[in-house]
Amino acid sequence: MSIKRIGIIGGGQLAWMMGDAAKKLGVELIVQTPSKNDPAVAIAQDTVLAAVDDAAATEFLSKKCDVITFENEFVNLDALSLLEQEGVCFRPRLAALSPLLDKYHQRCYLRDLGLPVPQFFALEKSADANIESKIEYLGFPIVLKARRHGYDGQGTFIIHDLGTLSTVVNKSNAQLLVEEFVPFTRELAIIAARSVNGEIVTYPVVETQQEQQVCRRVIAPADITPEQAAEINAIAHTILNNLQVVGIFGIELFITAEGKILINEIAPRTHNSGHFSLDACETSQFEQHLRAVSGLPLNNTSLHCPSAVMVNLLGYENSHSDYSKQRQKLTDIPQAYLHWYGKTESRPGRKLGHITVLLEQQNRDVIESIIQTVESIWYPG
Repeated sequence: MSIKRIGIIGGGQLAWMMGDAAKKLGVELIVQTPSKNDPAVAIAQDTVLAAVDDAAATEFLSKKCDVITFENEFVNLDALSLLEQEGVCFRPRLAALSPLLDKYHQRCYLRDLGLPVPQFFALEKSADANIESKIEYLGFPIVLKARRHGYDGQGTFIIHDLGTLSTVVNKSNAQLLVEEFVPFTRELAIIAARSVNGEIVTYPVVETQQEQQVCRRVIAPADITPEQAAEINAIAHTILNNLQVVGIFGIELFITAEGKILINEIAPRTHNSGHFSLDACETSQFEQHLRAVSGLPLNNTSLHCPSAVMVNLLGYENSHSDYSKQRQKLTDIPQAYLHWYGKTESRPGRKLGHITVLLEQQNRDVIESIIQTVESIWYPG
């Protein structure tokens, strides 16, 4: 079937960044999102104003488009599966999302595939008699995660002792996952896409730098060995083929001092670690995703420059400023490409935009100096 109208559940910056690619490919985007101020409303041909987990709204959306894809994973899979049974086409299919949306299920799924993950267990609210011995076995610090709806560090806690653990657990209404704390030397990520006929392409592995579990910067390509890159590529192929994904996934990983690679998390959608591709690659992750879900062949993922650095512009205050002075200074940086998401309010930690700087060489000192320049312009004091 020829796909001309693509429905997107979610209307944040990830959907907004699909706008240019949609124009290029000649497809229309119809977005389901709760607020008319959400970024993607500006680029959509049509909008269904409703919460992303409102399946009745998604049924309405399905009447307006040929296929539905996802900008975020905060959906109600049970309700959507009724639509899928009635013939609504979701890409990726719901069976590809179902093992991933709950972080504990995601861990079990990856472990059962034989892929490398940190040690983990589900924390049951009822007094778990073995909890202390399980934690003793892992040793502090441990990582505590909400199993659903966590993103940008929300719902993730690094816990250093039993007292803090019981405080956080008692305060939380969420189901929780406990993981060993991985003493990684770096965090890495790979963006991979799979087409309707099973073709897979991967982007260069990148280094991601997180602070308070929020991505601050991405360096492409990561400074790793060809063997490590091959191992990460193989992990991506295993996951996408096993789930029979159609679309793009972001896979976050840890690498330890011994060079051991562990999977941290999978995002079943376009991902912050792939934003560099908008300016540094022949085909952006957003175009690649639309190509996959509309049944087009996938395209070249290689960098067209030796290296690139992406810096997120995060909110640091509550305000309605558009930061035009800072933005002007940022665009004066040579080879810099600024993407401003057009959000109407800023709050601490909120992703307001990002900037990518293309480099003539892969040089760590140059990269550090660019990061410092960007952040000294963006953050006050």
